[in-house]
Amino acid sequence: MSFVDGPVTVRVPASSANLGPGYDSLGLALSLHDEITVEVTGAHLDIDVQGEGAESVILDESHLVARAMHAAFDLMAETPPGLRLSCRNHIPHGRGLGSSSAAIVGGIWAARAVVVGGIERLDDAAALQLAVDLEGHPDNVAAAQLGGLTIAWIEGAAAEVERLDTDVEVTVFVPPTAVSTKAARGLLPAQVSHADAAANSGRTALLIAALTTTNPTGFDRLISATEDRLHQSYRAEAMPASYQLVRQLRVEGIPAVISGAGPTVLAFMRGISDRAPEGWSALELEVDHGGATIVGT
Repeated sequence: MSFVDGPVTVRVPASSANLGPGYDSLGLALSLHDEITVEVTGAHLDIDVQGEGAESVILDESHLVARAMHAAFDLMAETPPGLRLSCRNHIPHGRGLGSSSAAIVGGIWAARAVVVGGIERLDDAAALQLAVDLEGHPDNVAAAQLGGLTIAWIEGAAAEVERLDTDVEVTVFVPPTAVSTKAARGLLPAQVSHADAAANSGRTALLIAALTTTNPTGFDRLISATEDRLHQSYRAEAMPASYQLVRQLRVEGIPAVISGAGPTVLAFMRGISDRAPEGWSALELEVDHGGATIVGT
């Protein structure tokens, strides 16, 4: 066994998937972070969680960060005798801001960091593939690992990603209650029309152009570029207040979408926190360009 001495800390950003039309493919890393500190110990698993989820997550081997770490240890053929795991969470759980992806990516990166030569034994491509296998889809984990704007897809069985830079500013409106990603996915139809698929294809291309252009007029196209016909309206019954807020903002000319599976609403604009419904929180954020980062050893 070959583990580093002392603790290591990994910082992982929140992420918003889909961004309207880019269902299960687009992701955007945001300047809201969880921090995971891990130290190999002589025995047992000790978990401490502060912040988001502190009162609800299970503090045993089934904890998502611990599961991701052990999956990474298995690939590196290492078995630590014990772990001390500390999570400082700022990403809301069950709100469509990539909390599970941050936990998975953070756990994998923390496992690599405490193993001597871990990055060589489990490189970034393998780390991303493991994260996708654990999460089930690539959009959030790609953004959490790489930062920036990501386009992710599955090629055969392999996860692939293209990372792009963008400096768009956003406001996220976070409701007080969560919505299950599984429940939100369960509302989607098995088939959609060719016209709706074609519309989303065009809007996705336009959205990528608008977010990455150096021409200021590109951002003027965001209201059109964020139009979606594949998932948001079908999920409205699970998050009626979120869907109503999206429609209200769009009527005002503000490009707004459901973040991931919801119920958070993301708007490509700042200075609009006063639009938050009663009981919701509004966070003005920027794009995180660094992705997962080891910040302390």
